[in-house]
Amino acid sequence: MLDRDVHAYYDRGGERTRLDGTLELLRTKVLLDRLLPAPPAAVLDVGGAFGVYASWLAERGHQVKIVDPVPLHVESARADGIAAEQGDARHLAEADGSWDAVLLLGPLYHLLDRADRIRALAEARRVVRPGGVVLGATISRWASMYEVLFNGMADVLGFTDMVGADLETGTRRDTVDLADGFTTVYFHRPDELPGEVADAGLCLDGLYAVEGMAHWMPGLAARLSDPDGRALVLELTARTEREPSTLGATAHVLVAAHR
Repeated sequence: MLDRDVHAYYDRGGERTRLDGTLELLRTKVLLDRLLPAPPAAVLDVGGAFGVYASWLAERGHQVKIVDPVPLHVESARADGIAAEQGDARHLAEADGSWDAVLLLGPLYHLLDRADRIRALAEARRVVRPGGVVLGATISRWASMYEVLFNGMADVLGFTDMVGADLETGTRRDTVDLADGFTTVYFHRPDELPGEVADAGLCLDGLYAVEGMAHWMPGLAARLSDPDGRALVLELTARTEREPSTLGATAHVLVAAHR
């Protein structure tokens, strides 16, 4: 069952535009393009929200279906012509080995218990074909700390204590009504991911820093709006995407595995 706090957050509809123009979107597309099977492939986008990635993948020739727990997301995706069903990453209503690839670009954020995260990864393993790819996005343990420091939020009432708890426990709860806050979320340490992948029965292919340190650069939006600046940022970020020390400094870590 979806956490009520998470449901309330996503019912606001912010996921429709949150990624617009961001390095997270650009870099995730780069990684998907490289790590997914060549089109046409059958891709199950679990937690795919309004279909930002699903629509892009469909344009590239993939067969894509969204599974998402939020009715607003499912209804909107269907209205945009994307196959979508309401469902839970931990209990997928899909046949064994029926997909070439499974995306978990959101569910692992909001499953606070390790057992639930492993269950979601194990379900992805079950429904992907032998040799098929599973890609999951996670938020770095230190992302909230960097966000507070670099975005001038250290003096916002409640943020310092909240970030201290984020760092200590990796979990955040009941913050949906906090101004500029997120929602119930788990912040991964990169060194936790290999064990979770292995316990789900998957074979780890690698961990990738999605944005790297570039996410915290002053004036990043302006650089990304310029074609030459965008190309430079993407090139330099790609050069350090597998550097272990960068995995703790990025906002998001993508875990790549296969069955």
